[in-house]
Amino acid sequence: MTALRLDSVSHSFLAHPAPWARHRTGGARLALDALSLHVDHGEVVAMIGLNGAGKTTALRALAGRLRPDSGTAEILGHEAADLPRSVAARFGHVVDAPLVFADLTVTENLRAAARLHGCHADRVEELATAARNRLGLDAWADVRARALSQGNRQRLGIGGATIHTPRALVLDEPTSALDPRGVVIVRELVRDLAAQGAAVLVSSHHLDEVSRIADRIVAVHAGRVVDTFDPSGPDLESRFFASVLAAEREEPRASSRGEA
Repeated sequence: MTALRLDSVSHSFLAHPAPWARHRTGGARLALDALSLHVDHGEVVAMIGLNGAGKTTALRALAGRLRPDSGTAEILGHEAADLPRSVAARFGHVVDAPLVFADLTVTENLRAAARLHGCHADRVEELATAARNRLGLDAWADVRARALSQGNRQRLGIGGATIHTPRALVLDEPTSALDPRGVVIVRELVRDLAAQGAAVLVSSHHLDEVSRIADRIVAVHAGRVVDTFDPSGPDLESRFFASVLAAEREEPRASSRGEA
C-alpha cells in the first residue's frame, strides 16, 4: 500500500525572490517538472540527484511546507498540506534543518517532540529515554541544543522526528553532518522503522550510503525523475551519471517514463 506519493507535481520559484523584485515577470525557475514517485509501507526509497535537482523541493511538498503549483502530494492517503491531526501524528520529517529548540536540553527537546506528536503523557519520559539512547545522545542528555555539534544536533532532530514510530517518514540528507558512527545509527534506525512497516523517503547525493539503506533508488534531474535503480546492481555511480547525461541531452531512458 502506498504511503507517500507525489503525482505529477510541478513548482516554480521566482528567479528574483527579493520583495522589491516580485513584480517582475518571466523570471520563474522551474524546480519540479511533473515529478511523480511513490513509497509503499515497509519500503525505503532514496532520491538522489545533483545539487539543484529538486530533491528538497519535492520533500518540502510532501512535508506540507509548500503547496505545489500543480499535481498532488499525499501522505497516508491525505493531502500533505492539510493533514488531519490523526494522520499528522503518524508522520515524521526532517526537511531543510532539524526541528530543535536551542534553549532546551537534549532530553527536553525529545520530551517536547513526543508531546507534539501526540504521544500519551504517561509515555513521554520512556520514549525520550529510548530515543536518546537509540541515537547515541545519552552523554549530552542535559546539554542545551545550542551547545551541540552540528552532527549531534542532526541526530537530535532525527530522534524527535521518529520518537513516535511514524508510519511515514521523510528525511532530507539525514547523514550529511554525521560521523561514521552516526551514519550507522541512522541507517539502522531507518531500516528498523521500515521493518515495522513504515514508508521512508530519503534524499541524498551520497550514492554509496543510499545503496546500503534503500530498497529502490530514484534519480532526479532538473525537477523530474530520470531513472530508477536497484541498489544491489553494479556500478551505481556510472548508471546515475549516464541517466543525468541522457536527460541533459533530452534523451531520457525508457525506465524514466511514468511513475517511479
